[in-house]
Amino acid sequence: MIIKGKVHKFGNDINTDDIIAAKYLDSQDEAFLGSRCMENIRPHFSQEVKRGDIIVGGKNFGCGSSREHAPLSIKGAGISLVIAKSFARIFYRNSINIGLPILICPEADSIKEGDVLEVNLEKGLIRDITQKRQYEAEIFPLFLQKLIKAGGIGNWVKRGGAI
Repeated sequence: MIIKGKVHKFGNDINTDDIIAAKYLDSQDEAFLGSRCMENIRPHFSQEVKRGDIIVGGKNFGCGSSREHAPLSIKGAGISLVIAKSFARIFYRNSINIGLPILICPEADSIKEGDVLEVNLEKGLIRDITQKRQYEAEIFPLFLQKLIKAGGIGNWVKRGGAI
């Protein structure tokens, strides 16, 4: 699976309240949540994103509460992939559960706002077209790749859960 998109760069310790404010947690509507994604730290984020764009973060991306709304809002905003130096464990799992691809890349700091990336999820290769550089990310185990391709664990189960 190849993903190509423009980078929206964030720093370290982006918490779930930064991703989606608590006042919106009464909704499960992906499009609505996407329209409010990151508004506390980048008010016009949802208007800047084009479908397929990529978020790149620093360490501990998605820390804070265990709400599934955070990755759901990112997906609803049109983001196709999140790359970070590290993720909070519950955010990592919630992302997989809803089918949002995420990659751990130790060199994520080198990627800049506005860069265009081409990412091979199966090989964990990140090609920065803008900077003409390449990075390696941790590869998902095959089972998790299948969950992501299915669009999350719910879709995987609906399709019979076959590996």
